[in-house]
Amino acid sequence: MSDTHILQRPKRWDAPFDPEMSEEIVSEILGRPEFSSIDATRFPSAAPLRGILRNDCRIAVYRPGELLVREGDYGNSAFLVLSGTLRAVLAPGLPQRVLGRTAKQKRNWMDLLLEPFRRSRIPEARDTRLYAASSARPGGTGEKRVSLLEIENVAELFGEGVAVGAGVNRVPPLAAEFKTAILPPSSLFGEVAALGRVRRTATVYAETECRVLELRWQALRDIKNRDETWRRNIEQGYRGSQLSRHLAEHPLLAGLDPKALQNIAAETLFETYGSFEWNVEFKSGKTTQQSVAAAEPRVAVQGDYPDGLLLVTGGFGRVSIGLGAGTRTLTYLRNGDQYGLDELYEAWKSGQDCPFETSLSALGYLHVLRIPYSVLAEHVFPRISPPRSRLIDAAARPIAHDAFLEWSVEERFINGTKTMLIDLEKCVRCDDCVRACADTHGGNPRFVRHGSTFGHWMVANACMHCVDPVCMIGCPTGAIHRTVSGGTVVINDLTCTGCGSCANSCPYDNIRLVQIRELDGRPVLDPASKDPILKATKCDLCDSLPTGPARERACPHGALQRIDLQSLMPQAGRL
Repeated sequence: MSDTHILQRPKRWDAPFDPEMSEEIVSEILGRPEFSSIDATRFPSAAPLRGILRNDCRIAVYRPGELLVREGDYGNSAFLVLSGTLRAVLAPGLPQRVLGRTAKQKRNWMDLLLEPFRRSRIPEARDTRLYAASSARPGGTGEKRVSLLEIENVAELFGEGVAVGAGVNRVPPLAAEFKTAILPPSSLFGEVAALGRVRRTATVYAETECRVLELRWQALRDIKNRDETWRRNIEQGYRGSQLSRHLAEHPLLAGLDPKALQNIAAETLFETYGSFEWNVEFKSGKTTQQSVAAAEPRVAVQGDYPDGLLLVTGGFGRVSIGLGAGTRTLTYLRNGDQYGLDELYEAWKSGQDCPFETSLSALGYLHVLRIPYSVLAEHVFPRISPPRSRLIDAAARPIAHDAFLEWSVEERFINGTKTMLIDLEKCVRCDDCVRACADTHGGNPRFVRHGSTFGHWMVANACMHCVDPVCMIGCPTGAIHRTVSGGTVVINDLTCTGCGSCANSCPYDNIRLVQIRELDGRPVLDPASKDPILKATKCDLCDSLPTGPARERACPHGALQRIDLQSLMPQAGRL
C-alpha cells in the first residue's frame, strides 16, 4: 500500500467568484467600451482576459437604497457601474447604525457594581428579541444586503414628512446635511481601497435599480498591469483621492506649499510588492526556507544605487543587511515609515552616488510611494537637516539581541498594535485575567491564555487590533469594524451572521465562533436547517468599560500588558 496521497495542486480559478457567470455574459462585458479597447493578446495564456472576467468577476443587481460599500470598511474588490445610477455619500457620512455598526455605550459605576449579580450561568446567552428587531439574519452564510429604506427612523436620513414605501423605484433625496456625488454608468469605484488595502472613503448606495460588475482585486491588478487606459484611470483615481493626502501628512513633506506638493505628486510612483493574501499562506504554514524569496520579494538590494525615496503606505517591509553568507534583520517598516533617505541625502550633499547600505523586502505585501531623487533635490533636501535614521541604532545593536525581533517578524506579531504579552516568569497561572475578562463579557472569556512563546514571554491568543486587519475583509454586513474613536476592532453582535469569514481570515486564530443560547439556556437553531446559530467573538479591549481592559488590572503580579511590539525593540536585548 502506498504511503503517499496524490492531490492535484490547487489552481487560481478552482473557485470562481461567481460560478453562474456564463460565456454569454462575458461576451456582453467584452463588448462594452471599457473592455472592447483592451488588447487581449497582452494577457498570458494562464490568465487570459476572458478567463479573468469569467472567474474573477461577478454581476450583481442592487435595488434602490441598497448599500454596495460602507465608509470605513476594508474591501478586496472594485465596482464598475453597467446600468442605473448610484450615489456616494461624502463626509460626514451616514450614521454608524445604518452601516451595520453600533456605538459602544460605556458602562457606569453602578452597572459595574451590579455586574456580578446579573451574570448569566448560561454560556453565550443572548436576548434573541434584539435580533428580531435587527435587519440582520443571524446564522446566515450568504451576503445580507442592507438598505437605507429598512431603517426605523426614516427622518434621520430623509427628513421629516418623507414617506418611504415598498414600491419606490428611487431613494428619496437624503437630508440636507448629507452631501452626495452621483455615479453614472461606466463609473469605476472602490479600486483604491481594493488595491491599497485601505478603508473605503465613502458609502455608496443604489439610487435606482443598478447592474454592477464587481471585480476581485486580482482581476483589477491584472487588467491594470496590461492595459494602459485602465492603469491610467486607476492611478488618476488614486492621485485624486489618496496621494495628495499621504504626501501632505508625511513629516518629511510637512510645510511644503501646495504647488511643491503638486509637483511631487505628479512625479510620484505607486508600487506594490508581494501578495495581498499573505494571511492565507501564513495560516497554512507553507512558508519554508526554500520559499522565503517568493514570500518576501526584494524591493531594494544592498549595494544598488537608489533612484528615489520609498514611503511606506501599507503592509510591512523587512530591512536587512548582509552578514556572512546570510542576512541580519535590522528593523521592519510599516505605514508612515521611509526607506533610502540617508543615502539620497548624502548623494545630494556630496554630489556622489551612494549605494543602499541595507536591503528591503516585502513581508507579505508592501505598498510604497517612490518619490524621484530630482524632486527631492529641488523641494525637500534644501529645507531639512541631515536625517538620522533609526537604522544607525539598529546596526549598533549586539547580534545576540536580534532573536526577539526575528521572532516577532517571523510570527507576524509586528502587525499588532495591542498585543497581549505575558511574562511567564511573573505569571502564576491563577487565571485571574481570564476570570476578569469573563466577568466583563457576561461570563464568557474573550481570549485564551495560550500562545506562541519566546523565552519567558508569551503572546496570548487575544485580538491584537492589527495595523492590517485582514479579518475585516469579506465581512458581508460590516459587523466587524474599527471604532471611530480609538480604532479598536470590535464586532456588532446584532449584525454578525456567523459566516466565519473573519475567523478564517485571522492569521493568529484570535477570533472564535460560538454557539449562542437563549437566556433560559435553550440552543438557538436556524429554523430551516436546524443548525446552531453561531456568532463571532473576540477581545474588544473591554470597549464598554470606562477604565479600559479588565484583565491587565486583574493581574496581581503585573505579568500581563498590552503593547505595540515596536515599542519593545529598543530594549529587545533585555527581553
